[in-house]
Amino acid sequence: MIRRVVLLMATLSLALAAGTVQAQAAGYRYWSFWERDGDHWTYATQGPSTARPSDGDVQGFRFAVSADSGDATRPRGEAPFTEICAKTPARDDRKRVALVIDFGTTADAPSGETPPAPRTACAVVRTDATTAEALASVAKPLRYDTNALLCAIGGYPRKGCGEQVSGAVKPTADAKKSQEGGGPSVGLLGGAVVVAALAGAAVWQARRRA
Repeated sequence: MIRRVVLLMATLSLALAAGTVQAQAAGYRYWSFWERDGDHWTYATQGPSTARPSDGDVQGFRFAVSADSGDATRPRGEAPFTEICAKTPARDDRKRVALVIDFGTTADAPSGETPPAPRTACAVVRTDATTAEALASVAKPLRYDTNALLCAIGGYPRKGCGEQVSGAVKPTADAKKSQEGGGPSVGLLGGAVVVAALAGAAVWQARRRA
């Protein structure tokens, strides 16, 4: 009886430990497109070839490995429009779009490539121009695939486009809570209670038989 309980306790302990580590998930290496909403970055609901920003908008691009839009990495930098376009006066026949271009980190870079430093630019384009046109005016060369997916900005990366990256890590819900300082989840605490209860039962059985 005690031996069976101990084995069950060990199994449960391993399962609980597994809940706190990172789970493996497939990711994709690509340029994500963002819009500044106040002081927060929001994942864009349109592609840069269809989005038409207004004068004074701030938009961003970030190169990284992400599983989906829900865990995509935001552009770094919080410079406002007034700072990025401080030296660019307004014009009636043009609009100014502040762009934040974040080439990502070496961890997300394709093999053999080094990401340039993040930068900002103030694009001055026609009033009806798209974000893609604004980007092309300040960050050539751009590269697209046959499906109009943005593959490279400023020539980075030199090759590849939205390719799948095996072994990308994505934290489990319990791991995220721990990283954010939220403490262990209800499920983790519940499992610990079960293990403790089984341990108590094993001790009680041993004493009773003695």
